[in-house]
Amino acid sequence: MAKLLHQPREDAEFDFILGMSGVPILAYFTGTWPKAIEPCRAMDLVVSAVAEDYAGRLTAVRTDITRCPAATERYGVTGAPSYVLLKEGEVVAHGTGPMTIAEVREFLDGHL
Repeated sequence: MAKLLHQPREDAEFDFILGMSGVPILAYFTGTWPKAIEPCRAMDLVVSAVAEDYAGRLTAVRTDITRCPAATERYGVTGAPSYVLLKEGEVVAHGTGPMTIAEVREFLDGHL
């Protein structure tokens, strides 16, 4: 089974995943500071479930803000959790804060 949720360890790996994907990318940005830990952990489950539901139509990339600072800056991410939907390398949507599975699906369906 293919990996459904990628977790790059650095910006170069993030860029490699983006370059290799033939489908839209949901870059999900997380943080490890105290106020971000719980919301991001909750979103890990949501994004993993959505990645499974959209397998073959979407690549999900869990991106740690600390490990991928260039990607964080490039996409204007200022907090966690945050979401950037990319199609053919272009940003088509931004989202922030905790979301339910239904809210993430709605966020994606409006742009896929």
